[in-house]
Amino acid sequence: MKIRKRVTAALASVVLTGTLLAGCSTETTGTSAAASVSASSAVAGVNGAQDAAAVLAANQADHAADGDATWEESKVVDIKLAGGTATATGDGVTIDGSTVTITAGGTYRLTGTLTDGQVVVNAPDATVRLILAGADISSSSSAAIAATEADKVIVILADGSQNTLTDAGSYADDADVNAALYSAGDLTITGDGALTVHGRGNDAIAGQDGLVIASGTVTVDAADDGIRGKNYLVVEGGTVTVTQAGGDGLKADNTEEADAGYISITDGTVAVTAKGDGLDAATDLLVTGGKLTVSSGGGSGVAPADETSAKGLKSAVITVLEGGTIAVDSSDDAVHSDAAVHLNGASTTVASGDDGVHAEGALVIDDGTLKITSSVEGLEGAAIAVNGGQVSIVSSDDGVNAAGGTTDGAAAGRGGGEEVGDYSAVVTGGTLVINADGDGFDSNGTAAISGGTVVVNGPTQNGNGALDVNGDFTISGGVLVAAGSAGMAVAPGTDSAQGWLSATFDSAVAEGTTLHVVDSDGKVLGTFVTSKSIQSLVFSSAGIKSGTEYKIYAGGTSSGTSTGGLAASGDLGSAALTATVTAGEAPAGGFGGGPGRR
Repeated sequence: MKIRKRVTAALASVVLTGTLLAGCSTETTGTSAAASVSASSAVAGVNGAQDAAAVLAANQADHAADGDATWEESKVVDIKLAGGTATATGDGVTIDGSTVTITAGGTYRLTGTLTDGQVVVNAPDATVRLILAGADISSSSSAAIAATEADKVIVILADGSQNTLTDAGSYADDADVNAALYSAGDLTITGDGALTVHGRGNDAIAGQDGLVIASGTVTVDAADDGIRGKNYLVVEGGTVTVTQAGGDGLKADNTEEADAGYISITDGTVAVTAKGDGLDAATDLLVTGGKLTVSSGGGSGVAPADETSAKGLKSAVITVLEGGTIAVDSSDDAVHSDAAVHLNGASTTVASGDDGVHAEGALVIDDGTLKITSSVEGLEGAAIAVNGGQVSIVSSDDGVNAAGGTTDGAAAGRGGGEEVGDYSAVVTGGTLVINADGDGFDSNGTAAISGGTVVVNGPTQNGNGALDVNGDFTISGGVLVAAGSAGMAVAPGTDSAQGWLSATFDSAVAEGTTLHVVDSDGKVLGTFVTSKSIQSLVFSSAGIKSGTEYKIYAGGTSSGTSTGGLAASGDLGSAALTATVTAGEAPAGGFGGGPGRR
């Protein structure tokens, strides 16, 4: 199992930003998982069972309003851009060479090309609408559009229009205006046209308050961050594409206010390619609809760089994936939070060069689908709770790892170097299928299964096991199949309310073998087809009674739907007897869960 060294830094961050944790995500309401998502660190204050509505309710409301994209045609001031100069049809505009300055609230329509110029909005406390209707603005010295003074700036992309903004190749380190499209006030982008933004010197689009993308086709590339809103970044619709960001793709970076610094995607199509993090929220990250595709750090085939964060989806407080379709290919963790992650209905597919989903505190899965197609560790968190949904994991190390931090090097339990403490892995419902080269289902604290279906296709090497629990491990419901090597075989505790059996085979059972668990009446209680060579098997279901003898046969057939190799039904046919076991007895040389195990 992998030794972790990230908690110390994370906890230091939590101490520094304790008001953020308290202000954004300490609701006590939520699903039934709330009782099982405690963690023994400062991040335990973040309730991982919160839904998106509860998280948003604790944050600033976004500024978008009905009527943002409407105007009176008779009051529109037309600004015609003409190379190195421009003309305007009404008041509220001053023109000085290639610099166009808007000085009053109102609606302004920009057409034409401004070469090496700039549009400045200097209208304190006003609402300014900028209709881009075939505008191409470039600057060699600063932003293409710089709204330095305004309460609200609404950029409207005229129907069918193509618009382009290009900024300077560099900015001074202390420059306030540092993006091709910059607003010091709230910024909204809407309309049914298209906008392409080239952020050559720093960010492509930046809002120093809130930033809302309501509609339109927005395509950006940036030397640093693609699209950044300080207080929040909200995508409500449209098509948003970050073709390449040298830093983060989408970002909200207010770390000083408890109700700010969040990212919310409610609809639309969002595609991000970034060298840094795909989405980076200083507090909360919420996806409740739309289609989101993220590639970060070069993708899962690239080893994470020590000096660069290249996570797919990252939050400092809580990440909630509640709706829509999400695909992440990341060098570092695909989904990450310094505190909590809640998967609650989204259809999520990830490939990661590190963890598939990582939470320093609670990691709660209540609904939706999660497919981790490649990872080092699949799910990692201090308190992991699977209460529903469908989860499948492929990992080169642990499939599920309830852990956090490291010891000072002294071996701790069988974890050998990882802390043993207040960690938990709990399954109450849903489907969890694991294909792991390291430990399959691993907790450096306790584990409990009370419902759902857990299938572990564990390691072939004896240094790891399909199950690995350092503390109490009980099963009181559901179905468990765990197959793997025999050197570190683990079974649930003998005080479990539901019966279980554990078999260690005299020789390896080949990949593709059909195994049947059969009671004394010849009834097949479970049929499992191995996906790799195994030498141990743990099986539990409602039909298993402690102290009763069962037989395991190899051969015959399986039929019906397969869940990670666990078949809906099976037939012995000419299957051969492979092992006879008594339910509730740990394998010879192996370890049972609970007190007293090594």
